[in-house]
Amino acid sequence: MDSEPSDVPFLALKILVAGGFGVGKTTLIGSVSEIRPLSTEELLTEAGRPMDSLEGVAEKRTTTVALDFGRITLGDDLALYLFGTPGQNRFWFLWDELARGALGAVVLADTRRLVDSFPAIDYFERRKLPFVVAVNCFDGTRDYSAEEVSVALDLDEGTPVVLCDARERASGKEVLIALVELATTEFRPVG
Repeated sequence: MDSEPSDVPFLALKILVAGGFGVGKTTLIGSVSEIRPLSTEELLTEAGRPMDSLEGVAEKRTTTVALDFGRITLGDDLALYLFGTPGQNRFWFLWDELARGALGAVVLADTRRLVDSFPAIDYFERRKLPFVVAVNCFDGTRDYSAEEVSVALDLDEGTPVVLCDARERASGKEVLIALVELATTEFRPVG
């Protein structure tokens, strides 16, 4: 049976998921992706120990060395292609390629190590790429309001801060919806 062609075009939008080492980028993509995510997770090694501080994430055993990739469809006419960036600064040379053509970004933040959010925030502010800050609310950490996080990060007025649990699909979808709503008000792809 043939289906009727739709008058509404199908959009596929590129979204970056960035943030510091061990903040939950791979977890967020894995929780929302409707396909099995592509992950370049590798075991942490002794050779990386001097460069990869495990302070605050002592239980971490793997790290992304190139990118994570996932896809989520929102409605009949919109799909988001999610590209997770590596968190360590030695892999930041990949960010420019990953950011090319992106609609916007999610900066995932951990309030135990909020300072690790600044490089990603600076990166997207300098490139004028719309972004939201998603605070990954880890178990056993002190709760902060979105306003408190916004002030601590000295975010520009209008930069959304969303509290989330990167392990929960519904929570991750809310973060992505907030980004799409922000970014589609002024579409400015990089590249």
